[in-house]
Amino acid sequence: MEVVILKDAREVGRAAAAAFAATLRRKPDAVLGLATGSSPLPVYDELARLHAEDGLDFSKASGFALDEYVGLPEDHRESYRSVIRRDFASRVNIDPANVHSPDGGAEDLEAACGAYEAAIEAAGGVDIQILGIGTDGHIGFNEPASSLASRTRIKTLLEQTRKDNARFFDSIDEVPHHVLTQGVGTIMQARHVVLVATGAAKAEAVHGLVEGPVTAMCVASVLQFHPRATIIVDEAAASSLRLADYYRHVYENKPAWQRY
Repeated sequence: MEVVILKDAREVGRAAAAAFAATLRRKPDAVLGLATGSSPLPVYDELARLHAEDGLDFSKASGFALDEYVGLPEDHRESYRSVIRRDFASRVNIDPANVHSPDGGAEDLEAACGAYEAAIEAAGGVDIQILGIGTDGHIGFNEPASSLASRTRIKTLLEQTRKDNARFFDSIDEVPHHVLTQGVGTIMQARHVVLVATGAAKAEAVHGLVEGPVTAMCVASVLQFHPRATIIVDEAAASSLRLADYYRHVYENKPAWQRY
C-alpha cells in the first residue's frame, strides 16, 4: 500500500488523475472503475482538463460504476448513471455506450447483480478503480459488517449513509433505502485501486484503512491486502495517521522508475 499525503483536495485530484492518465496512455482501451460522491470530483475535474488541454484520449476506454440506487429512474438527477454522465463522461470523449452502471430498476435485482459481475469479467476486469471512503470506512456501498469476499449485490443503507447523502436530495425521505453495489471481493479484483480522501471528517476512517486491523467494521481496511493500492489524502484526512511523517518521506524520495 502506498500512502500519499498532499496539501489539499486539488492536489489530491491531480495526483489521482495522473494515475488514471498513466494507465490510459499505457493501455488506451483501459477499463476504468468509476465512483460517485464528493471525493472523486477533483479527479474528474483534472481528467477533463487533461482531455481538453493535453488531448488525453478516452475514445477506446470503458467504465463501470461502483453502485446504483434501487428504484430511482435512470434519468433522475441523482441516479448514479446520471451523476457519472454529468461529472465525468460528458466532459471527455468516452463512448457513452461503454459506460456501465448496475441496473437499479431491474425487476429481478439479483439477476441484474449477476449480469453486472459478468459484464465486468467480459470486459477483462477493471484496470484502475477510483474509490472514496465513508466516515465509517465503507467503500462503494459496502457498509460496516459487509462480507470482505462479497460480490455485486443488494445492500440496505445505514441511516447515517442516508443522512450523509441527503444533501444531494431535497430531503432524506427521498434517499432510497437500498442500492446495488459492487462487492468488496469485486473491488479487490481491480488491478490498481486509487482511494482518495479529503477533510478532517475522514481522518479516523483513513487511520482505520491504513493503520488499523483488517476488519469488516472498517471495510476499506481490506485494501491492506491489495497488491497495488494507492491511498491519496490531504493533510486534514491524514491527521490521525501515526506514521504520517514516514509516508511523506517515502513519497518525497520515491524513485523515478516507480510508477503509480
